[in-house]
Amino acid sequence: MLTRFLASAAILGLTAGMAAADYKLTILHTNDFHARFEPINKYDSGCDAEDNAEGKCFGGSARLVTAVNDARGRAENSILVDGGDQFQGSLFYTYYKGKVAAEFMNKLGYNAMTVGNHEFDDGPEVLRGFVDTVDFPVLMSNADIRDEELLTDKIKKSTIIEVGGEMIGLIGLTPEDTHDLASPGPNITFSDPVPAVQAEVDRLTGEGVNKIIVLSHSGYGVDQRVAQETTGVDVIVGGHSNTYLSNVSDKAAGPYPTVVNGVQIVQAYAYGKFLGELNVTFDDDGNVVEAAGEPLIMDNSVTEDQAALDRIAELAVPLDEIRNKVVADSADAIEGDRAVCRVQECQMGNLVADAMLARVADQGVQIAIANSGGLRASIDPGEVTMGEVLTVLPFQNTLSTFEISGQGVIDALENGVSQVEEVKGRFPQVAGMTFAWDASVAPNEGRVSDVMVASGEGFVPIDPAATYLVVTNNYVRNGGDGYNMFEGDDKNAYDFGPDLADVTAEYLAENAPYQPYLDGRIKQK
Repeated sequence: MLTRFLASAAILGLTAGMAAADYKLTILHTNDFHARFEPINKYDSGCDAEDNAEGKCFGGSARLVTAVNDARGRAENSILVDGGDQFQGSLFYTYYKGKVAAEFMNKLGYNAMTVGNHEFDDGPEVLRGFVDTVDFPVLMSNADIRDEELLTDKIKKSTIIEVGGEMIGLIGLTPEDTHDLASPGPNITFSDPVPAVQAEVDRLTGEGVNKIIVLSHSGYGVDQRVAQETTGVDVIVGGHSNTYLSNVSDKAAGPYPTVVNGVQIVQAYAYGKFLGELNVTFDDDGNVVEAAGEPLIMDNSVTEDQAALDRIAELAVPLDEIRNKVVADSADAIEGDRAVCRVQECQMGNLVADAMLARVADQGVQIAIANSGGLRASIDPGEVTMGEVLTVLPFQNTLSTFEISGQGVIDALENGVSQVEEVKGRFPQVAGMTFAWDASVAPNEGRVSDVMVASGEGFVPIDPAATYLVVTNNYVRNGGDGYNMFEGDDKNAYDFGPDLADVTAEYLAENAPYQPYLDGRIKQK
C-alpha cells in the first residue's frame, strides 16, 4: 500500500503546475443487512415467491447485485462499503453464520466494512472466520483487541485504498456499548468514538491522505456528534440506528446527506431495502465541494440477477433442517388462535410476553407488551419444532427495549383495547403487569383500569409519572398497530435485540416440558 502511495505522490509531483481537476467519487453503501439474502415485504419480513412475482417485495442480494453493477457503470470512480450488522436476522445466519454474508459481499465487491455489534453475536470466533474469508478489510477503530488473539492483527482501525489514482482513508466505528448488545468476550474493550476517530484521522493525514470516510455502526445521533467534535472527516457512512435519510420522502429522519460541521452523513435504512448512492466531488486539497445523492429503493424495478437467485435457492435447501429441528416439548396445546388472542389473555400471548421479559429482565426491564397480531398460530402438544415457532412468529421481529412514563404505558394499553370489537392485532399481551378493561367505555376514553406492575413487594399500582423500562418487538416500538406513543428518539431505545422467534424457542427449551397457562393478568369487566 505504501508503494502505491509513493507512486501516486510521484505522479502528483510530475504534474505540478498543471491545472488540478476535481475528483469525483461515488460512495455506494449498505448497512444493517441482517442476513436478508432473500427479498422482504413492506414490513421487513420474509416475502414469498408469489408476492415477489407480483412486485410486492424489496431487496434481496439478487437485486443488490444488479443495482451495484448499474451504479458502477454510471460512476467515474466508485467504492462499495458497509456500515455493519451483516450478521443475524434470518435462518441463513442461524445455519451458515457469517459464511453466506462473506460469499455475497465478495461477489458484490465491497471495498471495506465496519464491525457492527451483531458481528459479535456468536463471539470473536465467528467474526474471525468471516474476516478470514472476505476479500476486503474489516475495520474498528474504537476497540482495543490486543488481548483477543483471534482478532489481533485481523481487524484494522483504518485502511487506505486507491481509487482512480487517489488515496481514500477509511475508518471503522463500532457501538461503544457492544458489551451490552452482543458477546464480544472479556478480552475486548470499546471506547468513545470521537478520540478514536480523531487519532486515525491524524494518522492518515500524516501519511498524506486528504479524503477520509468513516464507516460508523454507531447510530445517526452519534454520527452527528463525531462530525461536530472531530476535524478532517469528509463523509460518515452510518448504520446501527436503521435510519432512512432522503430528500424526497416525508418519512425520512433527515436529508441525504445530513451535513454537520461540513461532514456529509449518510445512512440507507436497513435489510437491503435501499442501496445508498452518494456522489461526492473533492477539490485538489481534499475538500468536499459538492455532495448529492439519494438511497435507491430495491423494488421490482430492479431486475434480480439470475446467478445470485440460483445460488440463494441452493443455499436455502438445508434451512429445512432448522425448521424441522425439535427445540422443546409442550405438556399441552398452546392456544394462539387469533380469535382468542386478539380479544383476551391467551396462552401464546403469555408465553411470548414471558419469554421477552425473561430475556431482558437482567437489564432492569419491568414490563413486556406484545401485539397479538404478531402471533400467527397455535402449537400442538408434544415435541415443538423450530418450524412451529417460526409459524407462530414469522416476522423476523427483534426485541426492542425503551423507557416510557407510566402514563405512556396506560396510553399503550388504551390503544391495545381500542379495536377489540374489530378483532384487531393491536390487542396487548403482557408480562410483568396486570390490567382490566371495560368494553362498555368508548375507545381511548378510559377503557383501561387497575393497571398493576410487578415489584419486589408484589404487584403495585402503576405510577403515571414514573419512568418504566419496557420490552416489545421492533414493529410495535416503531409505531406499528397504533402504538405511536412508543415511537421517537427520546426513549433511550434499542430496537435491534435478538430475534423474537429465537428468544421464544430458547425460553420453551429452558422450561420444557412447557406448561401453557392463564393467570388472570388481563381481566374484562
